[in-house]
Amino acid sequence: MAPLAAARAHTLSADATGVPDIGWTFEPWVVVLLVVTLGLYLAGYLRLRARSRRARGFRLRQFGAFVLGWAMTVLALVSPLDALGAALFSAHMVQHEVLMLLAAPLLVLGRPLAVWMWALPSSWRPAIGHGLHAPGVRGSWRWMTSPSVAWAFHALALWAWHAPPLFEAALTRPGIHTLQHASFFVSALFFWWTVLPGRRGHTGDGHAMLSVFTTMLHTGALGALLTLAPGLWYPIYVTPTTALGFDPLQDQQLGGLIMWVPGGLAYFLAGLAIALRYVLDRRTPALAAGHAVPLARSARGSR
Repeated sequence: MAPLAAARAHTLSADATGVPDIGWTFEPWVVVLLVVTLGLYLAGYLRLRARSRRARGFRLRQFGAFVLGWAMTVLALVSPLDALGAALFSAHMVQHEVLMLLAAPLLVLGRPLAVWMWALPSSWRPAIGHGLHAPGVRGSWRWMTSPSVAWAFHALALWAWHAPPLFEAALTRPGIHTLQHASFFVSALFFWWTVLPGRRGHTGDGHAMLSVFTTMLHTGALGALLTLAPGLWYPIYVTPTTALGFDPLQDQQLGGLIMWVPGGLAYFLAGLAIALRYVLDRRTPALAAGHAVPLARSARGSR
């Protein structure tokens, strides 16, 4: 009975007759993935650190970003927040925002793919690297990480899963609920991969700013629709939300505000950071050129 109770901890019964148990949800496949990814990253990081003393500070920052993103993933998928999301729409929105706006970008900043490779036995790496560079694999990766595709994938996941039939289906069926969270998380990983540092040669800061600000606009619009809606989008929340002493419509409005205001602010700050990076990158060559002119003149004068 324990595994069944754990599987139902973050979903509602079809008639929503009560409040789910609010506790930690140790789904085996989630726990295994979390442990394996952290273990591989730690092993790869230690090998890279022992291999070279150069860029240790940079690697340490990446390690810190990955660990913090991993902790945010635990908060979203394992902590009582996961179970509370089945009783309160606002808690469900917090869970989604933690996954998409905290965990995903931090994990991307950790640059885990190369670090995971270094965790593998040295005899495996050439074969795996060759497989990853196969035309089909490399072409698929380039397509999925192209800015327009990643942007559209993330936008589609957000809007489609908030449609009442799909959202309520995810609340009553664990398999659909898993697919919902996977769609949010994976699409967010691809989205942040296209806009965060490390891909400047492929996308450009201009495109990154456009992706972030347009995403801020359409997610803000979805949050506004939820906040200003005159009625409930998800009636299945009525019984568990009322049982916890909250008004269902006010809970929906709070959830919409969470997506609208804090979520929009996160995208806005990310856009400002990208803009600042762009300005500093443009300024550095200009400053270097400015210093080079007096040196050139001095060299000519000494002849």
